[in-house]
Amino acid sequence: MRNPLDPAKLNAAMEDVHRAGMPGLFAEVRDGDEVWRGAAGVADVATGRPVTADMRHRVGSITKTFTVAAVLQQVERGQIGLDTPIGRYLPKLVPGERGDAITVRMLINHTSGLAEYLPYAYPSLKGFPPFADTRPASLDDHRLTRFHSTELIEMGVTAPPAGAPGSTPGLYSNTNYLLLGALLEHVTGTPAEQYITRNVIERAGLRDTELPTTPYVDGPHSQMYEAWFGMIDPPRDYSVHDMSWVGPAASLISTVADLNRFFGMLLAGEIVSPSSLAQMRRTVPVVSQEGKTIDYGLGLYPMEAAGQSTFWGHGGTVWGAGALAMIRADGERQMAVAVNLQRWHRLDASGTPQLHPIDDALAALYRVAMYG
Repeated sequence: MRNPLDPAKLNAAMEDVHRAGMPGLFAEVRDGDEVWRGAAGVADVATGRPVTADMRHRVGSITKTFTVAAVLQQVERGQIGLDTPIGRYLPKLVPGERGDAITVRMLINHTSGLAEYLPYAYPSLKGFPPFADTRPASLDDHRLTRFHSTELIEMGVTAPPAGAPGSTPGLYSNTNYLLLGALLEHVTGTPAEQYITRNVIERAGLRDTELPTTPYVDGPHSQMYEAWFGMIDPPRDYSVHDMSWVGPAASLISTVADLNRFFGMLLAGEIVSPSSLAQMRRTVPVVSQEGKTIDYGLGLYPMEAAGQSTFWGHGGTVWGAGALAMIRADGERQMAVAVNLQRWHRLDASGTPQLHPIDDALAALYRVAMYG
């Protein structure tokens, strides 16, 4: 049964998230030809400047869907084999037996067993995954650090493996996606960011989306506040940050309107072929960076509520910024939401992040946006 958009409910749900403690958030929801956009709260807690629904924002790991689309385009052209070992393409980056055992598909769906490089690139995060064993100092130390992807890849490849190649549950690791960027450059002769820009972003007609080359967000945007589980109090703005630490894994800047346009075209078969889209929807169990086991496909994962329709999409976080974009399997209902605070949870005595009123308010917003 179709539930039309209810602007009053959507506005109220947005305000509830703001009242629960989120400085600012903005969203776009689409139902067929009907479009609602809204915003609540502030873009700058010091000045009270309001957020607006057209702001550009760092959308984190939603970047991964764009990168996978670019890889699958090369699969369709016969330049990349999904089940070909990565060692055949990049023997220097993934040498020896692991290069022979890890396939391109395993990189995309996080079953490669390669470790996350982040705790090695950011020394104060070396205790990760237990958040209680981390400190946020490196976030400031590396604001303007220009990382080279090969050094980050080496950190992940030489770290103790997270598991055997192809085993499940997999472990979500950005190392996989930096390797996919290197793979794109290897087969196309073009830096991954340039290839993705030309063949995914521009192909979709996204005018406010880019893979940044500077530490700044151009155009109207919010400050982006990081709390790091209460260790940064008050939360600090990280909107200026060199994003070479994540590159084709999580550096994208976009708008909620562009994200909805992209996912709409993706599920309509206008970015990759229907057969590639079917591959994207083949899921395996993967342990997320929050320690939760999720079903993960090829740069997409499903979200559903009991008795409700399935939505496909991706979420993302970087320092201070987060976003979630989802589209119903039939392509009719969509939502994209951006928030300007991250890691708002406090840790309990065991180091486990505790639920916060923001969590319940966001869940309620998602339900209203997706199901009416």
